[in-house]
Amino acid sequence: MKVLCIGDIMGEPGRRAVARAVPRLVAQRQVDVVIGNGENVAGGFGITPELAEELFDMGLAVITTGNHAWDKKEALDYFSRQPRLLRPANYPAGVPGNGSVVVESAGGERLAVLQLMGRAYMPTIDCPFQTAKREVARLKRETLAVIVDMHAEATSEKMAMGHYLDGDVTAVVGTHTHVQTADEQILPKGTAYITDIGMTGPLHSVIGVKKELAIEKFLTAMPRRFEVASGPSVFCAVLVELDARLGKAIAMDRIRILD
Repeated sequence: MKVLCIGDIMGEPGRRAVARAVPRLVAQRQVDVVIGNGENVAGGFGITPELAEELFDMGLAVITTGNHAWDKKEALDYFSRQPRLLRPANYPAGVPGNGSVVVESAGGERLAVLQLMGRAYMPTIDCPFQTAKREVARLKRETLAVIVDMHAEATSEKMAMGHYLDGDVTAVVGTHTHVQTADEQILPKGTAYITDIGMTGPLHSVIGVKKELAIEKFLTAMPRRFEVASGPSVFCAVLVELDARLGKAIAMDRIRILD
């Protein structure tokens, strides 16, 4: 099985990049399942039901999110109604939606996707490590192929999660920082890992934001409303090839396509 994991999709430029790149990659690389992080698709902050449906129509089987999951109030009910739109599993019990889902490829192979969020420099929620062990054990009763989106600020926390779950899951892919890292690897016990997939969005920007606005905030230290940048886009993803019967990764390829 081949799974395409897309990094944080930022606003309209990110959606445009997904629409252009996904069909080509699916055809050229024989991709079986596409997942992507969509917490920034609505103008850089949050997701709406309409935009989630747009991403599903583009071929995404699962959409993950993170700390911006709740930025658009119209999405709250949608999280409860759409099991393929995930929020971090380590939010406290009772919040809308689900933190994991099991989907099937066209060939009938089952894949579990688990969403976690770190706590270093992030909102204080339940422990992602304890949640991970509990959720992975439950998901592996349905399939041994498990991909984890670790949405976190600290690279050390993402790396720790990768090693913590090495051998228990198929892949741990980092999101949130919007900068693609060059450390893709297969860990010693068979888990594919990358610290951050990167951003799918405006190329000439500061992590997706208009560079002038970001620079002004750094210069003045004053609050500033951020806006998604325009212009050419970059598409960042990783392609994970795995043995679904064993739940082990075979290869991980880092992808970066300029508009």
